[in-house]
Amino acid sequence: MAIRKPIPLYPTYGELKDFSFNDYPDVRYFLESGEPWWQAHWHWGQEFLNYTGRNKSEHTFTRFRNETERFLLWVFLVKGTPMERLRKADILEYADFCWQPPVSWICLANHGKFMLNNGRYIQNKSWAPYKLKLPKNSDTSNSASDKKKYKPSQQTLSATFTGIIAFYKYLMDEEYLFGNPAQIAKRDCRHFIKDAQVKEVRRLTEAQWQYVFDVALTMANEDPIYERSLFVICALKALFLRISELSERPQWTPIMSHFWQDSDGNWWLKIFGKGRKLRDITVPDSFIPFLKRYRAYRGLSPLPTSREIQPIVEKIRGQGGMTSRQLTRVVQQVLDRAYDEMRQAENEDSAQKLKEASTHWLRHTGASMEIERGRPLKDLSEDLGHSSMATTDTVYVHTERKVRAKSGKQRGVK
Repeated sequence: MAIRKPIPLYPTYGELKDFSFNDYPDVRYFLESGEPWWQAHWHWGQEFLNYTGRNKSEHTFTRFRNETERFLLWVFLVKGTPMERLRKADILEYADFCWQPPVSWICLANHGKFMLNNGRYIQNKSWAPYKLKLPKNSDTSNSASDKKKYKPSQQTLSATFTGIIAFYKYLMDEEYLFGNPAQIAKRDCRHFIKDAQVKEVRRLTEAQWQYVFDVALTMANEDPIYERSLFVICALKALFLRISELSERPQWTPIMSHFWQDSDGNWWLKIFGKGRKLRDITVPDSFIPFLKRYRAYRGLSPLPTSREIQPIVEKIRGQGGMTSRQLTRVVQQVLDRAYDEMRQAENEDSAQKLKEASTHWLRHTGASMEIERGRPLKDLSEDLGHSSMATTDTVYVHTERKVRAKSGKQRGVK
C-alpha cells in the first residue's frame, strides 16, 4: 500500500508559541483525519518544542523540530502505532526508514514548511521531511532518479537518534511515557559505522585563502559597499567565528561594544555561542586595521567604546543586524568570485575547494593555520569555544597523520 505524502506539522518557535489550528487548517485536517491519539501525540511534540525553544538555542530548536516532525509522521503514516507501544525493534525499523525514505518524502532544496494564503498558513507542497543535499550550483529540479540516491550521513543519523532520545526523555520527565526505546536502540542500529578513517578538515589552502582575501579586498577598494564583505570574511577567518555567532538572533544581537579592551591593551570579542554560552575570544593585532576600516566606512570612531549599541554587521536596508542567511550570501558572493579568478589564473583542480567551500570553512581555515603556526592547543580551544581540548585535538591536529602519509609514500610497488 502506498504511503501517504507527509505534511509539515510545526512552524517556527515564534509561531508555535501562539499556535492556533484555525490559522493552520491543513494541520488540523490532517490530525482529524487520523486516529484519535494523533492529536495527543502532536500536542506532546508541541510541548517538547516549546520547551526546547525557551531553553535551548535557535539551532537546537530547528534540529529537534525537524526530527520530532519526521518521527511523528512515521508513527502516524507508516507504523500506525502510538509511542507508548513502540519498542527497540520499532525504533530500529524507523532507522531503516530514515536510511531509505520514500521518494515522495524527499526534496532537493530547502523549502518553507508553510505559505501564507488569505490570512492562513497552508502547507507548502514542495516541502518534504528529508532533503537530498546536492553539490553547490546543481540543478534542483524535482528529479525522482536523484532522490533515489539519498543516503543520510553518519552525522545525520546520529542527529536523528539524538532528537528522538531527547523527545522521549522529555515525555518521561513529564510522565507521559515510562521508557526510552530510542536510547537502547541506538547501539544496535546496523547503519552506524565505526569510523577509523583519516579525518580531513574542510578548509582552504594558503593559496586558496589568499585568493579569497585578495578578492574581498579588491571588491572593497572598488566599491565601498563591499567593505562589509571584507570585514565579515576577515572576522570569520581570523576570529574563528561560526556564521551564527556574527548574526542577529532572537535572544542576542552582536553589537560593537562586545569588542572590548582590557587593562593591558589586549582586545577581546564577547561571543554568544553554542550551548547558550558566552565566551571572550582574543582579537589579534592584525585584525584591528580591518575593524577600523569597516568602522570608518560606517562613520564610526576608529575603535569601539563600551556604550556602543550598533550591530557589528548591520543590514543595508532596515534596522538591526544581519541574519545567518544574509551573512551567508555575503560570503558566498566572495567565494564564487575567488573560485572564478583562481580557476582562470591557475586551473580547475587548484580552485575546486573554493567551489565546495561554505562559511564554516573559514573558521576551520583560521584554526588550522593557528595549529600550524604552533599556537598552544589550550588557548586555541578556548577561542574556538570547544568544551574540551580533546575536541580541538580531534578536529584540527594532523601532525601524526602527516608523518604517516610521508612514510607511506616511501613504499614501493616492486
